Amino acid sequence: MKVLSIQSAVAYGHVGNSAAVFPLQRIGVEVLPVYTVNFSNHTGYGAWRGPLISPADVADVITGIEERGVFGDIDVVLSGYQGGEGIADVIIDTVARVKKANPDAVYACDPVMGNAKSGCFVAPAIPELLRERVVPVADIITPNQFELGFLTGTDPGSIASTLESADLVRARGPRTVLVTSVERPDREPDTIEMMVVDDSGAWIVQTPLIPMKANGSGDVTAALFTAHFRRTGDAADALARTASSVFDLLSNTYESGSRELRLVESQEAYANPRLQFSVRQLR
Repeated sequence: MKVLSIQSAVAYGHVGNSAAVFPLQRIGVEVLPVYTVNFSNHTGYGAWRGPLISPADVADVITGIEERGVFGDIDVVLSGYQGGEGIADVIIDTVARVKKANPDAVYACDPVMGNAKSGCFVAPAIPELLRERVVPVADIITPNQFELGFLTGTDPGSIASTLESADLVRARGPRTVLVTSVERPDREPDTIEMMVVDDSGAWIVQTPLIPMKANGSGDVTAALFTAHFRRTGDAADALARTASSVFDLLSNTYESGSRELRLVESQEAYANPRLQFSVRQLR
């Protein structure tokens, strides 16, 4: 499998491509990373250095890849945080060109906007751009519950309302929706859930809630789920494997006391997930 991953990169820590590439490689996926920024560290520190890469330069790198004749071998185009408005046009154009070269290729979009605790943390134009132009051309999307609400103009909370919101966004283009950070009011205390909905059904998995903010964990989640699902076509299995791997990654990080993901140290969790959490079918 080959994944063209268009995301940010940092030298210190693990977010964007600096979070997604190694776990994908560890499960046997060939990754072609294209950077949208090249920062010293993620912006959560409040200070960072390095360039925001212009859309023209990002497009130039992608054209160079195309000139090597590999677009026909790409199975997945993956995108995450979009720092500026112009990157969306580059991604949409790239998806069209890759799919022309390989009609079986899919586009997986992590529509990063924000979360329920901090609200939106992207540039003001990005959420609407994602909703109106980017998400409709995606095959797979991986929003958290907050982002799903924005994409659909709804307020998902319960299982039923989250399913309804997922179906609303699926009607706009993407057939597979992984909803992360599902926090329904009637769940067991100190737990969190992920839900996946596709044409064949809907499933949910519950894990203990680890009390930490882990920058980059959503990037790992989107990457692993997309790769597992693309490989097998089995949404429930992809959900189980992803939940297992990400929980163990977060557990290792929390126990270490590190602010940054223990990405390399947790590699066995990606290569051989324990599958310690049961996946329940909702429909």
